[in-house]
Amino acid sequence: MNKDLYVSSPLLPELDDFIPYLRTIWQSKRLTNAGPFHQAFEQALADYLGVEHLSLFNNGTTALMASLQALAIDGEVITTPYTFAATAHALVWNRLTPVFVDIDPQTFNLDPAAIEAAITPRTRAILPVHCYGVPCDVDAIGEIARRYGLRVIYDAAHAFAVRDGQGSVLRHGDMSILSLHATKVFNTFEGGAIISPTLETKRLVDQLRNFGFVDETTVVTCGINGKMNEISAAVGLLQLTQIDAALHKRATLDALYRKRLACVPGITLCREAANHGYFPILIEDAYPLSRDQLYDAFRQQQIFTRRYFYPLVTDMAAYRQHQQAGVAALPVANHVAQRVICLPLHPDLSLNDVERVLAVICTASSAALRSRATPFSVSDLKRLQP
Repeated sequence: MNKDLYVSSPLLPELDDFIPYLRTIWQSKRLTNAGPFHQAFEQALADYLGVEHLSLFNNGTTALMASLQALAIDGEVITTPYTFAATAHALVWNRLTPVFVDIDPQTFNLDPAAIEAAITPRTRAILPVHCYGVPCDVDAIGEIARRYGLRVIYDAAHAFAVRDGQGSVLRHGDMSILSLHATKVFNTFEGGAIISPTLETKRLVDQLRNFGFVDETTVVTCGINGKMNEISAAVGLLQLTQIDAALHKRATLDALYRKRLACVPGITLCREAANHGYFPILIEDAYPLSRDQLYDAFRQQQIFTRRYFYPLVTDMAAYRQHQQAGVAALPVANHVAQRVICLPLHPDLSLNDVERVLAVICTASSAALRSRATPFSVSDLKRLQP
């Protein structure tokens, strides 16, 4: 019987390697409040990513909410509808008004022209997402922000270890937010981080994540409890010893998918990200099945793909008041959301597992071909065969 395959699987250290860390925590009884593992991991992670001022958090959503507080954002914030709900939730929890604009058809990131067209006197910030780890057009967004006096906070949940020509993409904007959730390229079970531009900003962020305390008796701001615990920090330290090998494995699997799916009519391969965190494809009209039919075909074979990101945030019940004239207002985002499907991609996946995923694409297509005429030829199907 085939095992279940999931779109992601958490990278975990060897349990035997983790036990000594647990013993140290048990002996010290230091579970949280910036303990030694927290301090060591915060510095080690900053060094690995090539950033100076990093603050660990208990999760990425808390970090995003705290970043908006740290920058004292009010009014309207321009963001993307093509993202996980937490991006918009952080705005609403801060009593901000999200303004959703369309995405670029190649990167699926915010379209700079759409950003500029949506700016009003109430606009205070831009919240872009490096979707699937593909960097946003940071130069264009930065120029718009400078021209209109706006803050930029990057949701970099997908962008672990992603770099551009000058270094880490996390250095852009007024802040960048990482997620270290179990589904991400790098995880600490649960976790997150804020990358700040200056030491002064980091100090404010560190106060906000610890109830606003400066010392035992001094509270200077209304903070929250956003601290990372010692167990998660210890996991993070161990994860750093194996992340490079995991990224290499992801790249190998990504390359196999691309080789075998290239030029198959009706399947559009999306732009490759440096960290290979996801493998999204678009199911276009030339493919014999609809996206949802292929999704169901995968599930019948115990392969649990995901439709990241569907539905759009603007189509969720919580955001009905933010809908903008239906499909016409967000044509690219709607097109992508109706066609995207993310295939399994993670270090636990074997080459045979990838072949199994590809076989479903081939078999499901063959069954559809037998039932109706299609331009999808036998030679096209053979490209999927091992």
